[in-house]
Amino acid sequence: MVARVRAGLGVAALAGCWLAGSAGAQAFTAYVTNEKANTVSVIDTATMAVTATWKVGRRPRGVTLSKDDKELFVCASDDDRIDVLDTATGKVVRSLRSGPDPEQFILDQSGNPLYVANEDDSQVTILDIEKNKVLAEIPVGVEPEGMGLSPDGKVLVNTSETTNMAHFIDTKTFEVIDNVLVDARPRFAEFSKDGKILWVSAEVGGTVSIIDTGTRKVTRKITFKIPGVTDEQIQPVGVRLTSDGTKAFVALGPANRVAVIDAKTYEVQKYLPVGQRVWQLAFTPDEKQLYTTNGSSNDVSVIDVEALKVVKSIPVGLLPWGVAISKK
Repeated sequence: MVARVRAGLGVAALAGCWLAGSAGAQAFTAYVTNEKANTVSVIDTATMAVTATWKVGRRPRGVTLSKDDKELFVCASDDDRIDVLDTATGKVVRSLRSGPDPEQFILDQSGNPLYVANEDDSQVTILDIEKNKVLAEIPVGVEPEGMGLSPDGKVLVNTSETTNMAHFIDTKTFEVIDNVLVDARPRFAEFSKDGKILWVSAEVGGTVSIIDTGTRKVTRKITFKIPGVTDEQIQPVGVRLTSDGTKAFVALGPANRVAVIDAKTYEVQKYLPVGQRVWQLAFTPDEKQLYTTNGSSNDVSVIDVEALKVVKSIPVGLLPWGVAISKK
């Protein structure tokens, strides 16, 4: 549990103060996959407490919601399938063909299809979720993981961890249209809201590459320095941008920090101490909170986005990996 606040004030007390000042805040539901527990933790974002734990397939990682929030999709990586849960009951109602070892995915803005990274097969699977039908299998680099989709839905980006590339894919033709070399072991791809910039994290390289989507060239690389933390511990993974385009948040793995970056100047503004081995990130729809999954400490940190402070640590299952939050 994180407890790095002034005058000995604990996180629980700080969270209480924060909640008291946030009475009437809109409640959303966060869903966290627990890789070693084979479960999903369900969190009420108003109370910042776990309200249910749902069983899913083996080694759940990537997670996302249907367009209407009625279904939750979970990558059951070791079962080579995607479990679909009814969010009203928490029951697995069907399973989808995913290709081997699905790790991350992203849903088309229309609600269908689902774009899936198959880590063990060096391919991206395009899946019609209504018909449970594979529309295409696209060869990419070795160990595909990160999945980003342009705001207009025309370009899909997959990152390959071993090939060290961001692969640009046309969503109409399902063809790779470009490959951009980045630093070692890219884990996540996130488009800016205007679609002009792509952010790609490199876990081993310790950087975030900024790619101009018009030229598909790397225009800048963001590096990180934290006093008392070795360069080897700084391993960028999850990336999230605010909708107004002013800030970026980057999970730095075993550095146990989330970096806050000015998304215009690309300068690091602050490092927020969170749980151990922070992995993925998700905003509440109002962007007042940012949830982080902390794999080694088996908890979720809640960041007050306006105050740039960690206000709560929420215990979840073993090795929390992915997080998705309802839109209402």
